[in-house]
Amino acid sequence: MPDATALDQATAVIEKAWGRPIEALESLAVRRPNDDPLLRSAMHIRSALVITDNAVAVHQDRLHALTRPGHVPAFYDLERITSAAADLRVAQAESRASLQAISHVIEAREAAATVDRPPAVRLAQAAVARSGHAPRPLGQSPDQPAPSAAVGPPVAGLGPHR
Repeated sequence: MPDATALDQATAVIEKAWGRPIEALESLAVRRPNDDPLLRSAMHIRSALVITDNAVAVHQDRLHALTRPGHVPAFYDLERITSAAADLRVAQAESRASLQAISHVIEAREAAATVDRPPAVRLAQAAVARSGHAPRPLGQSPDQPAPSAAVGPPVAGLGPHR
């Protein structure tokens, strides 16, 4: 998808995260905004991205018209070319910022989903992840479980250290 716009990318990311087509998500965000505030946020950012995406297209068209092949720009066109290029860069930066904001909303949604799980599931997942990365003492075979990690804050030594 080399010609995909930021709006296309945002739509694909939102559809993938919520598992529904964008039209269904738009109506859901408008009808019941309190049911999923993160969806409403993502859709709000996407609606701002529609405007920014249109601005990118307009600035690209203006720049292409001013720099069309075989055309030597007049001296007074140089300022318009520079201005159109700067406006295009600003619009593209706004598009990237909107995409980043949508990805942060999706990350927050995923983090909230893991918080809703029972603690036993989270602890089991953490234990499995930790056991795969824990260093083994010398001479210990891979069949034996790794020693458990210490739980709690580190204990301060006695007296001040200099």
